Amino acid sequence: MKLLHWPFVCAFALSSIPSLAPADEPTIAERAQLRVESGLVKPLAERESNRFSRARPAPRERRVRITSSTLSIDKSGRAFLPFAIDVRFGPDWRENDIVGCVYTPNRNIFVKRGDSYRPAAFLLGENVEPVAGACEAGPARS
Repeated sequence: MKLLHWPFVCAFALSSIPSLAPADEPTIAERAQLRVESGLVKPLAERESNRFSRARPAPRERRVRITSSTLSIDKSGRAFLPFAIDVRFGPDWRENDIVGCVYTPNRNIFVKRGDSYRPAAFLLGENVEPVAGACEAGPARS
């Protein structure tokens, strides 16, 4: 009788051991999206929840879109991915409320204001100057 329980005990023991297969690594685009969410969207939401002003109200929701899955290379040879942040105040989404790029090696985030790109800290209240050549694709390499 004891021998009949043995297969069930083994099956239960094996099913409770976590899989040793590696988890899928996130793609470059997924890592870039997470970086924009944690480095810009979350700090913006925290900053807006603590202010009382006549500025536009905080959106109900934001979403980050990586607008190209292909890495672009700037004139300095650094790789980046462009992104857009859409906002929702009511039932409808407003696309491209914030556009910019995130550099993949160092995870720096830049946002477009006018014709230039500034570090994302600009939207968080820091006085930072535009960075020449940021988020601008350089000539194609052969």
